[in-house]
Amino acid sequence: MDPSQLALAATAGLFSGFLNAVAGGGSLVLFPALLACGLQPLEANVTNSMANWPGYIGGVLGFRHELADQGIRWLRLSLITLVGSSLGCALLLRLPASAFDLIVPVLVLFSSLMLAFQPRLKKWAGGGGGERWGLLTLGVLGAAVYGGYFGGALGVILLGTLALGLSDSLRRLNALKAALSLVNGTVSLIAFAFFGPVFWPAALVAAPATLLGGYLGARMASRINDNALRRAIVIYGLIVSAYLYLAKSA
Repeated sequence: MDPSQLALAATAGLFSGFLNAVAGGGSLVLFPALLACGLQPLEANVTNSMANWPGYIGGVLGFRHELADQGIRWLRLSLITLVGSSLGCALLLRLPASAFDLIVPVLVLFSSLMLAFQPRLKKWAGGGGGERWGLLTLGVLGAAVYGGYFGGALGVILLGTLALGLSDSLRRLNALKAALSLVNGTVSLIAFAFFGPVFWPAALVAAPATLLGGYLGARMASRINDNALRRAIVIYGLIVSAYLYLAKSA
């Protein structure tokens, strides 16, 4: 990679970490940037997962006060996330790269649509009472499998699931989402570091930027209006999905 490509990876990493903490969908910024740097889709996906891991740490640090009394809840959901993420990583590494190349435009499209409907998911956060652990188990398990395999807009899917299954404030649910994203990211980090086609120069440049972006995003999450950011990312994701589909069809 030349210096301009490394700078692109670092800049995209900063925005990715920030957006993951604020609204979710940060991978839809870094993943296409890695493709623009010349990486193949599977290589870009694995590198994207590696680079975003520090950003999840930054998000958890920024939300530490909201997580302080959610230990039992976090532990139960983390075990479910661990199982699902491991399965998703195994699927990605065992299936041929051509399978991922074929499905990635659909995954990017799905991620973009999930991000587009995030405001509706947020409205469910205050509804109902109690904790619906059957729904939480199935929803978090499915989200974690998806996160281990691709991960784009995983935070959006997790937040929607948590909003349906738990009666709590949005900020506390967002903090729990950040903690579960860290668990998913840790599983991916270990699996891909040993067995995945990581492009290390890009990962090592983008990773510190995602850490900074994640921390800043978590600290600003309650103050920033994320609607404009969400719309921009959704439009960007739709364009990327269409591009990947047309490039594959050409």
